[in-house]
Amino acid sequence: MKIVVLKFGGTSVGTIKRIKKVSNIIVSYVKKGFKVIVVSSAMSGSTNDLIKKSKNISKNFNSSEYDVLVSSGEQISCALIAGRLNHIGYKSQSWMSWQVPIFAEGDHKTSRISKINKNKITDYLKSGGIPVITGFQGLNNNNRITTLGRGGSDASAIMFAKFFKAKKCIIFTDVEGVYTTDPNKIKNAKKIRIISYEEMLEMASLGAKVMQPHSIQDARLNRIKIDVKSSFVNRPGTIITKRKNINRKRTITGLTSTKNDAKVTLVGVKDKPGVAASVFKPLSQNYVNVDMVVQTSSSTNRETDITFTIKSEELPKTVKLIKQNTKIKYRDLLINKNVSKVSIIGVGMITTPGVTYRMFKTLADNGINILVISTSEIKISVLISKKNIKKALSALHKEFKLNS
Repeated sequence: MKIVVLKFGGTSVGTIKRIKKVSNIIVSYVKKGFKVIVVSSAMSGSTNDLIKKSKNISKNFNSSEYDVLVSSGEQISCALIAGRLNHIGYKSQSWMSWQVPIFAEGDHKTSRISKINKNKITDYLKSGGIPVITGFQGLNNNNRITTLGRGGSDASAIMFAKFFKAKKCIIFTDVEGVYTTDPNKIKNAKKIRIISYEEMLEMASLGAKVMQPHSIQDARLNRIKIDVKSSFVNRPGTIITKRKNINRKRTITGLTSTKNDAKVTLVGVKDKPGVAASVFKPLSQNYVNVDMVVQTSSSTNRETDITFTIKSEELPKTVKLIKQNTKIKYRDLLINKNVSKVSIIGVGMITTPGVTYRMFKTLADNGINILVISTSEIKISVLISKKNIKKALSALHKEFKLNS
């Protein structure tokens, strides 16, 4: 069978009008000779509404019941899509995770799909049916619904493409693909026609909202080629694939920025082996994700300053954990919430000298001070004042010739 997996995001199925359009897209692939597996998110806004309801019921809403609650939105959208397909003359049925079944492992809210039972879906495809499957969820070892985290429907689609050896995995969203930077901030941002898993993973983890990082990682590990495109307009999107499939001369592929970072600095920490571990251990134990880290060395080897960044919403918890930590002593605790991270990403920088200098000089020429620096093989991130985000993105976009 020539199988294609089509995944539709919340905005794509956000209204009845859009669901009708999505149904027509599905039919277009059937007419091309594909056996179609549809994976759908909940209608836009419905998951947030369910989360709000859980918070109004309890500040410590049971995690198992939370997953049952928030996974119900996908059931609605899938039933509406299947209902529309039947109305226009195509055999279709909605499938919840337990009906397939889709097996998942891990904690509630952050599970990962481990196995998909293919038998029922395969039989349904052979009979000419179009299965419309709830994304974002699976069944755990206790026979309970469990969810894959926000954006988890992408991961569902990728795993269906893996287990069914699909010819294509197409992610339909409200944008036409992946752009060189946020088009809402930089008007001349350009659509990227093809991008590597590694570049997309960096962009997703550094602020690009098109796909969640763990979904990209799943695709990379399983070598699933992804096509990201809009459900609103019929235009080519962005292909996410392995590096060797890309022939590109450009050094930098894209830029990203964040808007919810906070910088924490412990001033005057005693400089001795294990001090950094003592600082970060309680944060790790309480699921605080630390990003950029800088430890300054002291000339006397007696004291050091430790600076790191976290998400703004984690700041109250982080400050509380630091103040409760009896294993570290420090002279002052400095907090800065008016910061943002700007990053350049591209596999081309591996073999191109001078990229770091060009980035730093461009920022300096525009009067932008760098607070913290973090690098990897294919990205450079800097922490700057939040007020300078647009200026930094615009200058870097021009410097690395992403405008053309």
